Amino acid sequence: MSSNAVPALGRRELTRWFWRQLTSMRTALFLLLLLAITAIPGSLYPQRGVDARAVETYFLNHPKAAPTLDKLGFFSVYTSPWFSAVYLLLMISLIGCILPRTFVYLRALRARPPRAPRHFSRLPASTSFETSATPDEVAAAGREALGRARVDVVERDGVVELSAEKGFLREAGNLVFHVSVVVVLIGVAIGTLYGYRGSVIVTDDGGRFSNSLTQYDEFSSGSLFSSDDLPPFSFTLDKMSTKFQPFGSPQEGAPREFRAQGTYAPEPGAAERDFDITVNHPLKVGSSSVYLVGQGYAPIIKITDAKGNVVWNDAVPFLPADSTYTSNGVIKVPDAQPEQLGFQGFFLPTAAENAKGASISIFPAAANPLLGLFVWHGDLGLDDGTPQSVFTLDKTKLKQYLRSDGKGFRISLQPGSEVGDEASTAKLPDGGTVQYVGTAQFARFQISSSPLVKVPLFGIIAGLIGLMTSLTIKPRRTWIRARQDGSRTVVDVAVLDRVSRDDLPADLDAFLERFKKSLGDTEERAT
Repeated sequence: MSSNAVPALGRRELTRWFWRQLTSMRTALFLLLLLAITAIPGSLYPQRGVDARAVETYFLNHPKAAPTLDKLGFFSVYTSPWFSAVYLLLMISLIGCILPRTFVYLRALRARPPRAPRHFSRLPASTSFETSATPDEVAAAGREALGRARVDVVERDGVVELSAEKGFLREAGNLVFHVSVVVVLIGVAIGTLYGYRGSVIVTDDGGRFSNSLTQYDEFSSGSLFSSDDLPPFSFTLDKMSTKFQPFGSPQEGAPREFRAQGTYAPEPGAAERDFDITVNHPLKVGSSSVYLVGQGYAPIIKITDAKGNVVWNDAVPFLPADSTYTSNGVIKVPDAQPEQLGFQGFFLPTAAENAKGASISIFPAAANPLLGLFVWHGDLGLDDGTPQSVFTLDKTKLKQYLRSDGKGFRISLQPGSEVGDEASTAKLPDGGTVQYVGTAQFARFQISSSPLVKVPLFGIIAGLIGLMTSLTIKPRRTWIRARQDGSRTVVDVAVLDRVSRDDLPADLDAFLERFKKSLGDTEERAT
């Protein structure tokens, strides 16, 4: 073995080397950039925790790519192992950067200003002048001109040296900024681990919601959240109001107002209170917030089976698919006899015919509603216990009713009040009837809770203050040397910025003006 060979690192040395690499500022910046890159898929692909139906739609539209993306965690980016690993490493790296720098900063606060260098002329900005004041008077004037800077005066061999340093708040601002990033990361992590988010659709015909897991259409929560922690509030939606820009206006059909009104009880047995929820003005119940995130129409439909029994009489939410609120929906009737019935179709709030004679919606308000349904019969697949979405129809064990020409049997209805109205009631091939009774509206609510939700906000505010402080404060060192030369005193002045700036000579001139004014001697001259 060569005598010049470098010895292998032991376990302790290797651990120390790895820790230094992880806690370097370069690594922290790299991890911050990597975190931003890993968050990009969360913006490009729908997330289950935000909109599970959008994920289902993506699977339908991309049957080949979706399973692979799902295995990679692209539909749950912010809870994926790789995102969590980068998140955790960034937090450790930042803490490892901040702690040593904090100790260095505290030692610097207690330390004396550095001694004056031997040759002022080698510094970026320096000058000399003579005055009739004594060296002690020069030192006193220097203290006054320097203001709140930390000053140290040393006298040796008849020469008075004054050392001053200011701008310590710059490093404090820098540390506050880095600490604020850690605070934001911790606040977001706690909110994610212990928080929950769910969505539910409630119709305005007295629809009621109780905050229990079974009531949600979609629900996601952090890994440390328990369903027992759900606050026991409930609410009833009495009215859903919508306003759109009228026909002929520049923004025809654009939404102007969404408003949900009703009553809520913060806990079982408590007196009910009124609520009025608008966009960005949620209802707050304890630590939970109820947001209005969408609305649509829910046709009230009455269905009788072949035996004349009323097997359905309720409002059915149809989900909007475009800006004119052309909506799609499904009705499942498991109690129908002799076979279960399934309906799939569309709802047009303001129906009209296009140039080809097809029905379309031309305005989002329900001015001329039209309901179109196709009918299936057979087994809905609900009896085997497999959960199904209420917005999709499993046609595996169903057969579609057909017309005599072989095309699908279609029902087109408009709201009415009596069975037998030709426009509002249609007969089914098996002898049953479908009646379009009226139109209700529904509101889609997002209910969420995020513990310590204000902590990231405070962290961001503190970070901005720290960043502005570190960018505006000048860390500067100033030295004044005064020595007696006959009846005159020679004064040398030098300044040094710890951060390079172009305005250093101009600042030196401004300081000299204050300094000489403090001396009160009008006979000084530059040398």
